[in-house]
Amino acid sequence: MLQVQNLTITHKRDLRVLIDNLSFTLSGTDRLAVIGEEGDGKSTLLQLLCMWPEIPSWCLADGTVSAVSERIAFLPQENVFQDSFSVYDFCNTFPAFQDASWEDLFDACQLTGLSSEMVYSEAPVANLSGGEIIKLRLTLLMLGAPTMLILDEPSNDLDLNALDTLEHFLLHCALPVIFVSHDEHLLRACATRILHLESIHGKQKPRWTLSNTSYETYKSARQDALERQEQLFHADLREKRARDERFLRIQQSVEHAQNSVSRQDPHSGRLLKKKMKAVKSLEHRFEREDRQMTERPNTEWAIDASWFAGISIPSGKNVLRLDLPELRAGNRILSRNIHLSVDGPEKLFIIGENGAGKTTLLKCIATALQDRKDLKCTYMPQNYGDLLPGDLTPVQFLHTDGSKDQLTSLRIHLGAFRFTREEMEHPIRNLSGGQKAKLLLIHLILQKANVLLLDEPTRNLSPLSAPVLRDMLLSFNGCIICVTHDRLLLSSHPGRILRLTENGLISE
Repeated sequence: MLQVQNLTITHKRDLRVLIDNLSFTLSGTDRLAVIGEEGDGKSTLLQLLCMWPEIPSWCLADGTVSAVSERIAFLPQENVFQDSFSVYDFCNTFPAFQDASWEDLFDACQLTGLSSEMVYSEAPVANLSGGEIIKLRLTLLMLGAPTMLILDEPSNDLDLNALDTLEHFLLHCALPVIFVSHDEHLLRACATRILHLESIHGKQKPRWTLSNTSYETYKSARQDALERQEQLFHADLREKRARDERFLRIQQSVEHAQNSVSRQDPHSGRLLKKKMKAVKSLEHRFEREDRQMTERPNTEWAIDASWFAGISIPSGKNVLRLDLPELRAGNRILSRNIHLSVDGPEKLFIIGENGAGKTTLLKCIATALQDRKDLKCTYMPQNYGDLLPGDLTPVQFLHTDGSKDQLTSLRIHLGAFRFTREEMEHPIRNLSGGQKAKLLLIHLILQKANVLLLDEPTRNLSPLSAPVLRDMLLSFNGCIICVTHDRLLLSSHPGRILRLTENGLISE
């Protein structure tokens, strides 16, 4: 059993409290999913649980973490290997691999879906697909005979087949697991409990919610609670406005009487002073009541439909005709005989295995469209550094024409995407992956483009933010060509799905 009691975590850089007085236990076959927006302390919590009683260098911690006799295996976000390593060299950096019997290795591979021959391969680790890497890392963790798993974003950058493998692993490993994931499908299928980390009041106050339910049940209950809170907030606000109007009339009446009373009438003057004292007392009482008002609910982010007003493409208009005899990455041929035709406000989604060349194909499409004068095309790359200058702030990056009107507009957009005033002025290099994704989405919106090229747009968004983007894509009246592994996006959209293979694009 893992026991966490009254745990408070504070970031050293700005002394911001990330998590306040957190308590929970993990045991049996619990699969606890930790969710929340970027920067709310998910990865820091997982690292601290693995390192305790040591503490990561960038934070302060108070409370207790107890995992007596537990062997915790931790899968960090980052791949921990050198590109020059062969698969076999990488495996030998794990003592558990060197000590494992063939039977132990076979059992671990069966659980993770990895070929047992793969661990002896001399192929460079850098050449493995994202799915092969996650299978290999999980296999090596299981060889250590852990009694508990802590996994930080194991679903990142996995293709659809690898996501299915990870899902199967989580459902059948028979160990207590804490995991962070942005993949809603994975959360729906695997999570038995939810720990939701939030930052409210302009990211100044942390809040956590522990729910011993499935993800769908928690999400539905939270939505109902937010709607009730929104109703109470507006009811309190209406009552406050009516009360303040009545109070203002009383206050103005007393002030007018005081200004009009004659010095020859001291008795009336004394009565009016008492009345004004009562008015001030009433004002203080109302201030105390206001502090008890229902707060406006803390939601993720919202997109105003008016931001897309007037953006469209006529039905039947030619957007793309692409014929590629070969799709290459350097000297390597990724695919042959690619033929792609896109017309009008079509929504086209491209899927495929890791390493199939989807990003390379999207770049080819961007090149083919860049000189079109009859279309306004914009591109969101998978690697945000391709477009975002790290030394600029979000405001500097978005403020392209120097006008006050644009400055006002972009600040409204940043605020709607939950950027604080401080984050609007931070260098982009200091933003999290999710914040960079949102910044690029704002950039797309401000471009007023009618053709969007998107490479894994939901990959760094929290499971509570991603639905907002999916709704945006479905309501967009322009053309979308999107590479994605988001299973909920693929199952909800009305357009075409094409799989990129070594023999071209195949309809799904």
